[in-house]
Amino acid sequence: MSALQTRPAADCKYDCVSLGEIMLRLDPGEGRTRTARSFAAWEGGGEYNVTRGLRRCFDMKTAVVTAFADNEVGRLLEDFILQGGVDTDYIKWKAYDGIGRSTRNGLNFTERGFGIRGAKGVPDRGNTAAAQMKPGDIDWNQLLNQDGARWLHTGGIFAALSETTADLVIEAAKAAKEAGTVVSYDLNYRPSLWKGIGGIEKAQEINREIAKYVDVMIGNEEDFTACLGYEIEGVDEGLSNLKTESFKSMINRAVADYPNFKVVATTLRGVKTATVNDWGAICWADGTFHEATHRPNLEIMDRVGGGDSFASGLIYGLMAHGDAAKAVEYGAAHGALAMTTPGDTTMVTRAEVEKQMSGGSARVDR
Repeated sequence: MSALQTRPAADCKYDCVSLGEIMLRLDPGEGRTRTARSFAAWEGGGEYNVTRGLRRCFDMKTAVVTAFADNEVGRLLEDFILQGGVDTDYIKWKAYDGIGRSTRNGLNFTERGFGIRGAKGVPDRGNTAAAQMKPGDIDWNQLLNQDGARWLHTGGIFAALSETTADLVIEAAKAAKEAGTVVSYDLNYRPSLWKGIGGIEKAQEINREIAKYVDVMIGNEEDFTACLGYEIEGVDEGLSNLKTESFKSMINRAVADYPNFKVVATTLRGVKTATVNDWGAICWADGTFHEATHRPNLEIMDRVGGGDSFASGLIYGLMAHGDAAKAVEYGAAHGALAMTTPGDTTMVTRAEVEKQMSGGSARVDR
């Protein structure tokens, strides 16, 4: 039997809830932010993208815990969330003063990149409503016990927004543990967020504390090194056996240091160009490693959100099947497919994910 046990679905209103900031993404399409005259608008956030993927691709019941300034941009973000089918009952609405002096909503200008030109993001997220969230803002007993939630997902982006958001993550994780709710955490290291508040040293201090309360830890090589201090040596940019074995060694150190980890998962990405990557993943559970099918030379339209879609596929596989080997395949296939469409969030179906898992081709489906 798997070491990861979830609460019965019949006892819970939600399969998964996420705690994190959601920003308005402004996408210049094939062009550059610096020369754009028009933008496509999307919603996106590292933690939210996971619950939206669980709802839209895997038809699970999800909710988001976040905060918005109550203005037209905040209501636009709410409309995106409603279109995604994610429950909005736990959004905190903050009064807007007309100019954003006291609180505002975050913007994220993100270009996709192409070929030798990498993707580039310019976040504009200072002083946001979500960054001002603090312990005591959310009635965790109502959410986790009375409504009921089987899974709580949060991550290092939200924890890096402010000292109070890091404290809120810890409060949420402790409440989830008491309620019997599984806690997953995506390290998601962003140097720009930590730069002004203590850098990598502060990132490690906070993330090592949060890690004590996590059941399912997710991240890539940069995340585990920057956030938890595990150095990975002798790896190249491809998906070589050396890189895979180095990752396994890193994960073994992590689970020795944090015996509360029941599952640890990491994506494996070899960046050839912005639009061609090697793609794979590893999952550790119950003392055993499971490696997803490698996808060399994966063609990418928009890489933003690929890791979040991996996480949602992984979580679905763990909740629906209780099988880590199957879960990492769900995650890798979903992440790969999500990167074939624009925007942060998934546009694929579970049938398409399962077709990829079974070796399906890209022939016309009609």
